[in-house]
Amino acid sequence: MNIVVAAVGRAKPGAERDLFDSYAGRLPWRVDLKEIEIKKESALDVRRAREGEALLAAVPEGARIVALDERGKSEGSEAFAKRIGRWRDDGVRAVGFLIGGADGLDDAVRKRADLIMSFGALTWPHMLVRVLLAEQLYRAHTILTGHPYHRA
Repeated sequence: MNIVVAAVGRAKPGAERDLFDSYAGRLPWRVDLKEIEIKKESALDVRRAREGEALLAAVPEGARIVALDERGKSEGSEAFAKRIGRWRDDGVRAVGFLIGGADGLDDAVRKRADLIMSFGALTWPHMLVRVLLAEQLYRAHTILTGHPYHRA
């Protein structure tokens, strides 16, 4: 199974990028980070629509799409691991995780998503969301393989 993390914005070298790379590098699945940069448009709706189009275009055809949005469903690590395990066992070839820009996701992304997921009610910086996602993917892998990393 391949993982695509499509995110608006470019990560600068530093702690957030290093942590993302560290967790992603521990996974048995291929992880591709696709950073989306759209020139600033004066109209919010135009910019958000262009970001949404670019995010959706970054995901391979037939992939499961997970939109990361504060209004989405919050689930525990074990439930997330079970979902990833089901997709893996069902032969899903790719899962795309979409992270919008500072102004959120376009409605077209939410409509296309197989799952709208939240990391809780708090607002997280977009660069940290990448790290949280990579860590949760690693945690899901360890749960699925019985590794002691996850202590519930």
